[in-house]
Amino acid sequence: MRFYAYGVGHQIAEDYIKLAEAKQKEFGFSLVDRQLACLPLQSQEGKDYLAAMACGANFAWANRQLLMHGVRQAFAKVLGRQARPKHMPLVYDVCHNIAKMEEYEVDGQMQRVCVHRKGATRAFPAGHPAIPEQYRSVGQPVLIPGDMGRYSFVLVGAEGSMEQSFGSCCHGAGRRQSRTAAKKSMGSRDLLDQLAARGVTVRVHSKNLLTEEAPQAYKDAQKVVNVVHNAGLAKLVARLKPIIVVKG
Repeated sequence: MRFYAYGVGHQIAEDYIKLAEAKQKEFGFSLVDRQLACLPLQSQEGKDYLAAMACGANFAWANRQLLMHGVRQAFAKVLGRQARPKHMPLVYDVCHNIAKMEEYEVDGQMQRVCVHRKGATRAFPAGHPAIPEQYRSVGQPVLIPGDMGRYSFVLVGAEGSMEQSFGSCCHGAGRRQSRTAAKKSMGSRDLLDQLAARGVTVRVHSKNLLTEEAPQAYKDAQKVVNVVHNAGLAKLVARLKPIIVVKG
């Protein structure tokens, strides 16, 4: 599952991207793409951004805890029995829009750098000290969700990520269509019928929100995962088939 706290994270990103864009000349940057706008970490603006991101990360973590509690309560209500944490434990909690201070070899020397993973997730190899102890012997769990009509994937981090991508891997296949274009390409009723034919049960707050996440709006996650696996960023473990889609 993927859960989002759009209000907090989106506002932080919007505010600081605008600030970074306005400050580029002042900081002496000449960027080829405005989307690469950034702030020096030692500047007051950079420190403020990291503090704001920390607030967003804390909010997201607490939000996921509450969502997990709600899922347990829902199962307890339907099944008529208690759903204690030991019966429905947290398997893994991962964030994918965050900056972290980490050490990597750059130009032959170990350096402490700020790794900003946007739509990406950590993919540390087996033995890395930052991996939770229960997963350290196999590598960092890597979750690459696909779309709601096809499949998602579980991988483990590999050594190649440390050499090629600052210990990172993609966290999703990526979109082929914008949300606006996806809404125009198919009606909600047709999409519901399409998903039902694939054996996928859908629960959505508003059917108008469903089409922006239509399977055809996304790249084929299998092809993306094949690239990740073959490049040595992460090793493929399992492919998951969607059964239920819940969209707020």
